[in-house]
Amino acid sequence: MTAYAVIACDQFTSQRSYWDDLNKMVGEKPSTLRMIFPEAYLETSDNTKYIKDINANIKKYLADGVLEDVGPCFVLVERITSYKTRRLGLILAIDLEDYSYQRGSQCSIKASEATIIERIPPRLKIRKDAPIELPHTLVLFDDSKKTIVEPLYANKDKLPLLYDFELNQEGGHIRGYRIDDTKRVIRLFEQLYKENNNGLNFIVGDGNHSLATAKEHWEQIKAHLKPQERENHPARFALVEANNIYDEGINFEPIHRVLFNVDSNFEKKLLSVCHGSDQGCYIFNSKKGKKAINTPSNAAETYKMIQTFIDAYLKENPKSSVDFIHDESSLINIAKENPNSVAIKMPALGKNDIFAFVSQDAVLPRKSFSMGHASEKRYYLEAKSIRG
Repeated sequence: MTAYAVIACDQFTSQRSYWDDLNKMVGEKPSTLRMIFPEAYLETSDNTKYIKDINANIKKYLADGVLEDVGPCFVLVERITSYKTRRLGLILAIDLEDYSYQRGSQCSIKASEATIIERIPPRLKIRKDAPIELPHTLVLFDDSKKTIVEPLYANKDKLPLLYDFELNQEGGHIRGYRIDDTKRVIRLFEQLYKENNNGLNFIVGDGNHSLATAKEHWEQIKAHLKPQERENHPARFALVEANNIYDEGINFEPIHRVLFNVDSNFEKKLLSVCHGSDQGCYIFNSKKGKKAINTPSNAAETYKMIQTFIDAYLKENPKSSVDFIHDESSLINIAKENPNSVAIKMPALGKNDIFAFVSQDAVLPRKSFSMGHASEKRYYLEAKSIRG
């Protein structure tokens, strides 16, 4: 199982060595690594062949019994990260008819960050012929009284243990408990929604583009189905891990920026648009070191200000590029390894304001927060059929 579960495909995109080391560790063992497309390889691989191999591996794993159908249930997940935090989650399927990443839509499941439409088509190519989905999406629900996941965890010894193993690449430890009484859990969620008045059941905390891809895939399939065929089609429901935003293990980490191949005036231009009283952010390059920048005390406004500048700069300088880095130490190391780059250290968002923010039909700039450090991201493990 340690070789089987691997981290989300959009992690360590500028650190290909992470994935190269993982490839060596996995070797010929069955692994979700053979069923996903690490984004670190997107620019260097034959994408058509890579996707074809992914689907062949999935079909082989299904035929060989590597992937086993355990029937309808929820899974209570206990994740102990390498940072010694414990995160509790619940694996369940959400109805994509209730989800939208479009602003102004009337739905109970919304994106928390802006969706980059251009990132959906490449992911659709992978999903188009795949018989299953492997999710890394985390959704958040607002349960300050801790009425759902926490009581389940308190009685975990009465639940069948599905898995219990160490995750690779310093991912920590994970356990999964099978929950068969799903109707009781659903009733608890329904009660929670009645008590909350923000109109939201879930907001997407991580994996927004994967969920957006699932939505577009369902819309394409739905267009060719009769109304009665749409009711229970597997592609209508997307597997996610649901987390209580008030779980002690939920920490919102900043997502930093690093710009590659920038001109000598980049820093001057950035500093000219930065304003505010907070100096928790800074820019860094290998020649000049760190320099503090003035930003608004409101972290959301800081992300809006800096990302707006970056988007405009990249439009004017097409040879430059940006990557989003989760750990500050990795940010500095990448900037040191790339002489013509500039790293931008970003602030952390407070989680208490996120539901209020999204309920007002507002979205944060893309990549405004990360639920934990890079190694704490969800590992691919459970899967669900998406074929009728």
